[in-house]
Amino acid sequence: MDKIKVGERIKQLRERSAITQQKLGDFLEISRSAVVQLERGERKVSGDELVKLSQVFNMSVERFLDFQKDVEVILNDTKTRKQEHSQIRISVPQGRIEKFKEALLYILNKVGSKPNIGETVIYKLLYFIDFDFYEKYEEQVIGATFIKNRYGPTPVEFKKIVEKMIDDEDMTKVDSKYFDYPQTKYLPLRKADMSKFKANEIEVIHDVLNKLSDMNATQISEYSHNDVPWLAAEEGKPIEYETVFYRTLPYSVRDYEEDV
Repeated sequence: MDKIKVGERIKQLRERSAITQQKLGDFLEISRSAVVQLERGERKVSGDELVKLSQVFNMSVERFLDFQKDVEVILNDTKTRKQEHSQIRISVPQGRIEKFKEALLYILNKVGSKPNIGETVIYKLLYFIDFDFYEKYEEQVIGATFIKNRYGPTPVEFKKIVEKMIDDEDMTKVDSKYFDYPQTKYLPLRKADMSKFKANEIEVIHDVLNKLSDMNATQISEYSHNDVPWLAAEEGKPIEYETVFYRTLPYSVRDYEEDV
Protein backbone atom coordinates (compact mmCIF):
# COMPACT_ATOMS: atom_id res chain seq x y z
CA MET A 1 0.00 0.00 0.00
CA ASP A 2 1.11 3.55 -0.71
CA LYS A 3 1.59 5.03 2.78
CA ILE A 4 1.15 8.61 1.54
CA LYS A 5 -2.14 7.85 -0.23
CA VAL A 6 -3.43 5.95 2.80
CA GLY A 7 -2.45 8.88 5.02
CA GLU A 8 -4.23 11.37 2.77
CA ARG A 9 -7.32 9.14 2.79
CA ILE A 10 -7.36 8.91 6.60
CA LYS A 11 -6.99 12.67 6.96
CA GLN A 12 -9.69 13.40 4.39
CA LEU A 13 -12.24 11.06 5.95
CA ARG A 14 -11.40 12.12 9.52
CA GLU A 15 -11.94 15.81 8.72
CA ARG A 16 -15.14 15.17 6.80
CA SER A 17 -16.42 13.17 9.77
CA ALA A 18 -15.35 15.93 12.21
CA ILE A 19 -13.24 13.53 14.28
CA THR A 20 -10.19 14.91 16.06
CA GLN A 21 -6.82 13.21 15.77
CA GLN A 22 -7.00 12.42 19.48
CA LYS A 23 -10.41 10.73 19.19
CA LEU A 24 -9.29 8.71 16.16
CA GLY A 25 -6.19 7.67 18.09
CA ASP A 26 -8.34 6.55 21.01
CA PHE A 27 -10.46 4.42 18.68
CA LEU A 28 -7.37 2.87 17.05
CA GLU A 29 -5.72 2.51 20.47
CA ILE A 30 -2.69 4.52 19.37
CA SER A 31 -1.38 7.97 20.36
CA ARG A 32 -2.34 11.24 18.66
CA SER A 33 1.25 11.56 17.40
CA ALA A 34 0.91 8.13 15.76
CA VAL A 35 -2.22 9.38 13.96
CA VAL A 36 -0.23 12.40 12.76
CA GLN A 37 2.43 10.00 11.42
CA LEU A 38 -0.24 7.94 9.65
CA GLU A 39 -1.74 11.02 8.00
CA ARG A 40 1.69 12.23 6.88
CA GLY A 41 2.55 8.85 5.39
CA GLU A 42 5.39 8.38 7.88
CA ARG A 43 3.93 5.23 9.43
CA LYS A 44 2.44 2.13 7.84
CA VAL A 45 -1.11 1.24 8.81
CA SER A 46 -1.45 -2.27 10.24
CA GLY A 47 -4.09 -4.79 9.19
CA ASP A 48 -5.98 -4.40 12.48
CA GLU A 49 -5.89 -0.60 12.15
CA LEU A 50 -7.18 -0.83 8.58
CA VAL A 51 -10.19 -2.84 9.75
CA LYS A 52 -10.87 -0.34 12.57
CA LEU A 53 -10.58 2.59 10.15
CA SER A 54 -13.14 1.03 7.83
CA GLN A 55 -15.46 0.59 10.83
CA VAL A 56 -15.13 4.15 12.13
CA PHE A 57 -15.78 5.58 8.65
CA ASN A 58 -18.62 3.11 7.99
CA MET A 59 -17.31 1.55 4.77
CA SER A 60 -15.65 -1.63 3.54
CA VAL A 61 -11.87 -1.96 3.53
CA GLU A 62 -12.00 -2.17 -0.27
CA ARG A 63 -13.90 1.13 -0.51
CA PHE A 64 -11.51 2.75 1.97
CA LEU A 65 -8.54 1.78 -0.22
CA ASP A 66 -10.15 2.96 -3.47
CA PHE A 67 -8.37 6.31 -3.74
CA GLN A 68 -10.18 7.31 -6.94
CA LYS A 69 -13.53 7.74 -5.24
CA ASP A 70 -14.77 11.09 -3.95
CA VAL A 71 -16.21 11.80 -0.52
CA GLU A 72 -19.71 13.25 -0.09
CA VAL A 73 -21.29 14.34 3.18
CA ILE A 74 -24.75 12.81 3.69
CA LEU A 75 -27.08 13.68 6.55
CA ASN A 76 -28.14 10.40 8.11
CA ASP A 77 -31.62 11.59 9.07
CA THR A 78 -32.74 12.40 5.53
CA LYS A 79 -33.72 10.24 2.58
CA THR A 80 -31.21 10.53 -0.24
CA ARG A 81 -31.05 9.40 -3.83
CA LYS A 82 -28.91 6.41 -4.66
CA GLN A 83 -25.33 7.66 -4.99
CA GLU A 84 -23.08 7.14 -7.97
CA HIS A 85 -20.31 4.57 -7.58
CA SER A 86 -17.72 7.37 -7.83
CA GLN A 87 -18.76 8.70 -4.42
CA ILE A 88 -18.34 7.63 -0.81
CA ARG A 89 -21.19 8.30 1.60
CA ILE A 90 -20.22 9.85 4.94
CA SER A 91 -23.09 10.15 7.38
CA VAL A 92 -23.32 13.21 9.61
CA PRO A 93 -24.20 11.83 13.06
CA GLN A 94 -27.61 12.79 14.43
CA GLY A 95 -26.03 14.43 17.47
CA ARG A 96 -24.05 16.80 15.29
CA ILE A 97 -27.13 17.65 13.23
CA GLU A 98 -29.12 18.50 16.36
CA LYS A 99 -26.37 20.72 17.78
CA PHE A 100 -26.03 22.46 14.42
CA LYS A 101 -29.78 23.16 14.40
CA GLU A 102 -29.90 24.49 17.94
CA ALA A 103 -26.76 26.62 17.52
CA LEU A 104 -28.22 28.15 14.37
CA LEU A 105 -31.54 28.88 16.08
CA TYR A 106 -29.69 30.42 19.02
CA ILE A 107 -27.75 32.71 16.69
CA LEU A 108 -30.93 33.72 14.89
CA ASN A 109 -32.77 34.43 18.13
CA LYS A 110 -29.88 36.52 19.43
CA VAL A 111 -28.80 38.51 16.36
CA GLY A 112 -30.88 37.36 13.38
CA SER A 113 -33.06 40.49 13.44
CA LYS A 114 -30.07 42.74 12.77
CA PRO A 115 -30.22 44.05 9.18
CA ASN A 116 -26.67 42.89 8.42
CA ILE A 117 -27.27 39.25 9.43
CA GLY A 118 -27.77 37.31 6.22
CA GLU A 119 -26.63 33.87 5.10
CA THR A 120 -23.01 34.89 4.44
CA VAL A 121 -22.58 36.40 7.90
CA ILE A 122 -24.15 33.31 9.49
CA TYR A 123 -21.61 31.09 7.70
CA LYS A 124 -18.74 33.06 9.23
CA LEU A 125 -20.27 33.20 12.71
CA LEU A 126 -20.59 29.40 12.69
CA TYR A 127 -17.00 29.10 11.46
CA PHE A 128 -15.55 31.29 14.20
CA ILE A 129 -17.67 29.59 16.87
CA ASP A 130 -16.37 26.15 15.91
CA PHE A 131 -12.76 27.14 15.25
CA ASP A 132 -12.44 29.40 18.32
CA PHE A 133 -13.81 26.63 20.52
CA TYR A 134 -11.45 24.11 18.91
CA GLU A 135 -8.46 26.35 19.58
CA LYS A 136 -9.41 26.77 23.23
CA TYR A 137 -10.60 23.24 24.06
CA GLU A 138 -9.49 20.99 21.16
CA GLU A 139 -13.11 19.98 20.55
CA GLN A 140 -15.81 21.19 18.18
CA VAL A 141 -19.15 22.73 19.08
CA ILE A 142 -21.10 21.65 15.97
CA GLY A 143 -18.37 19.84 14.03
CA ALA A 144 -19.26 21.26 10.62
CA THR A 145 -17.06 20.80 7.57
CA PHE A 146 -16.04 24.22 6.26
CA ILE A 147 -14.86 24.62 2.68
CA LYS A 148 -12.57 27.43 1.52
CA ASN A 149 -14.05 29.58 -1.22
CA ARG A 150 -13.62 33.17 -2.39
CA TYR A 151 -16.32 34.38 0.04
CA GLY A 152 -14.70 32.78 3.06
CA PRO A 153 -15.44 29.58 5.03
CA THR A 154 -18.67 27.83 4.00
CA PRO A 155 -20.24 24.96 6.01
CA VAL A 156 -21.12 22.20 3.53
CA GLU A 157 -23.91 20.80 5.73
CA PHE A 158 -25.74 24.13 5.99
CA LYS A 159 -28.08 23.88 2.99
CA LYS A 160 -29.44 20.42 3.76
CA ILE A 161 -29.87 21.09 7.45
CA VAL A 162 -31.67 24.39 6.76
CA GLU A 163 -33.97 22.68 4.24
CA LYS A 164 -34.90 20.15 6.93
CA MET A 165 -35.45 22.92 9.50
CA ILE A 166 -37.74 24.82 7.14
CA ASP A 167 -39.71 21.63 6.44
CA ASP A 168 -40.01 21.06 10.19
CA GLU A 169 -41.15 24.68 10.69
CA ASP A 170 -38.21 25.49 12.95
CA MET A 171 -37.37 28.52 10.80
CA THR A 172 -38.31 30.32 7.63
CA LYS A 173 -36.30 31.76 4.75
CA VAL A 174 -36.77 35.32 3.48
CA ASP A 175 -35.25 36.90 0.36
CA SER A 176 -34.40 40.46 1.25
CA LYS A 177 -31.98 43.30 0.49
CA TYR A 178 -29.23 44.90 2.53
CA PHE A 179 -28.85 48.35 1.04
CA ASP A 180 -28.76 47.54 -2.70
CA TYR A 181 -27.47 43.99 -2.33
CA PRO A 182 -29.63 40.82 -2.35
CA GLN A 183 -29.64 39.04 0.98
CA THR A 184 -30.97 35.72 2.25
CA LYS A 185 -32.26 35.96 5.81
CA TYR A 186 -33.51 33.24 8.14
CA LEU A 187 -36.09 33.87 10.84
CA PRO A 188 -36.47 31.49 13.82
CA LEU A 189 -39.91 30.06 14.55
CA ARG A 190 -38.97 28.64 17.95
CA LYS A 191 -36.36 29.12 20.65
CA ALA A 192 -33.21 27.03 20.73
CA ASP A 193 -32.82 24.09 23.10
CA MET A 194 -29.50 24.97 24.74
CA SER A 195 -29.62 21.98 27.07
CA LYS A 196 -27.50 20.23 24.45
CA PHE A 197 -24.60 22.63 25.05
CA LYS A 198 -22.00 22.91 27.81
CA ALA A 199 -21.39 26.21 29.59
CA ASN A 200 -18.07 26.82 27.83
CA GLU A 201 -19.69 26.22 24.44
CA ILE A 202 -22.35 28.84 25.16
CA GLU A 203 -19.64 31.21 26.39
CA VAL A 204 -17.73 30.95 23.10
CA ILE A 205 -20.93 31.46 21.10
CA HIS A 206 -21.58 34.65 23.06
CA ASP A 207 -18.00 35.84 22.59
CA VAL A 208 -18.18 35.40 18.81
CA LEU A 209 -21.58 37.09 18.53
CA ASN A 210 -20.43 40.02 20.66
CA LYS A 211 -17.27 40.43 18.61
CA LEU A 212 -18.47 39.85 15.05
CA SER A 213 -22.25 40.10 14.70
CA ASP A 214 -22.18 43.81 13.79
CA MET A 215 -20.06 43.15 10.69
CA ASN A 216 -21.72 43.01 7.30
CA ALA A 217 -21.06 40.26 4.75
CA THR A 218 -18.12 42.02 3.12
CA GLN A 219 -16.46 42.94 6.41
CA ILE A 220 -16.72 39.51 8.01
CA SER A 221 -15.66 37.74 4.79
CA GLU A 222 -12.56 39.91 4.54
CA TYR A 223 -11.89 39.33 8.22
CA SER A 224 -12.08 35.55 7.78
CA HIS A 225 -9.62 35.74 4.86
CA ASN A 226 -6.79 36.67 7.23
CA ASP A 227 -7.36 33.79 9.64
CA VAL A 228 -4.60 31.17 9.39
CA PRO A 229 -6.93 28.15 8.89
CA TRP A 230 -8.50 29.84 5.84
CA LEU A 231 -5.09 30.98 4.52
CA ALA A 232 -3.62 27.49 4.90
CA ALA A 233 -6.45 25.70 3.08
CA GLU A 234 -6.61 24.98 -0.65
CA GLU A 235 -9.40 26.57 -2.70
CA GLY A 236 -12.48 24.35 -2.64
CA LYS A 237 -10.99 22.04 0.00
CA PRO A 238 -11.95 21.53 3.67
CA ILE A 239 -10.38 23.89 6.20
CA GLU A 240 -8.38 21.91 8.74
CA TYR A 241 -9.31 22.43 12.38
CA GLU A 242 -5.76 21.60 13.48
CA THR A 243 -4.41 24.77 11.83
CA VAL A 244 -6.02 26.96 14.54
CA PHE A 245 -2.96 26.30 16.67
CA TYR A 246 -0.90 28.44 14.26
CA ARG A 247 -3.19 31.46 14.56
CA THR A 248 -1.83 34.93 15.23
CA LEU A 249 -3.48 37.95 16.85
CA PRO A 250 -6.21 39.17 16.71
CA TYR A 251 -7.62 35.75 15.80
CA SER A 252 -6.02 33.56 18.47
CA VAL A 253 -8.27 33.06 21.49
CA ARG A 254 -6.11 30.73 23.60
CA ASP A 255 -3.60 31.78 26.22
CA TYR A 256 -0.70 29.51 25.30
CA GLU A 257 1.46 30.78 28.16
CA GLU A 258 -0.90 29.04 30.59
CA ASP A 259 -0.29 25.75 28.76
CA VAL A 260 3.47 25.88 29.35
